[in-house]
Amino acid sequence: MDIILLERIAKLGQMGDVIRVRDGYARNYLLPQGKALRSTDANRKKFESQRTDLEARDLERRSEAEGVAVKLDGQSFVVVRQAGETGQLYGSVSARDLVDIFGTNGFKVGRAQVELNQPIKTIGLHKVTITLHAEVETVITVNVARSEDEAERQARGEDLTTGFVEDVEEVEEAADADDEEGFNEADNSAESDDETSDEETVEDAEKE
Repeated sequence: MDIILLERIAKLGQMGDVIRVRDGYARNYLLPQGKALRSTDANRKKFESQRTDLEARDLERRSEAEGVAVKLDGQSFVVVRQAGETGQLYGSVSARDLVDIFGTNGFKVGRAQVELNQPIKTIGLHKVTITLHAEVETVITVNVARSEDEAERQARGEDLTTGFVEDVEEVEEAADADDEEGFNEADNSAESDDETSDEETVEDAEKE
């Protein structure tokens, strides 16, 4: 379908550009969201008559987006989820989840503005880009942890995804040390028994 863009859209074009997109993309997103019009003679004339207003509106949206970006930039949002010892979540954190979290913290962000190619499935610190406007982006951190305490530890730089492996190695090293100590004690005991036996044999021989 040929459409006329009513605003700049990343990877598509500038306001006023006539481009061809998939029918589904146009019908389900661009047209309902007021981001484009079907490319017809009547709509081209309509666009030209409204261009000044559209440019002013776009400038206003950009200004608002920049204001939100300043507040959002570098922010960290904690998400508590259940996860296994290796850090794998028993679910995931989706773009919709993040939108809800932003709303709870007073930020109005649309789902389409969250650049999350696939849901987050592990604990840790995840960088996520938020596209507030075609020309305004900001990056936030999603701190996914099993508890508020773990989130604080991760924020300080601790990597909890390797903690389980390290704990196992420590236990194994301690067990090896105990085993080695046990073997050494057994060897020392055996040597002591041998020495005692030799001394008894010498004493018996002298008596004879």
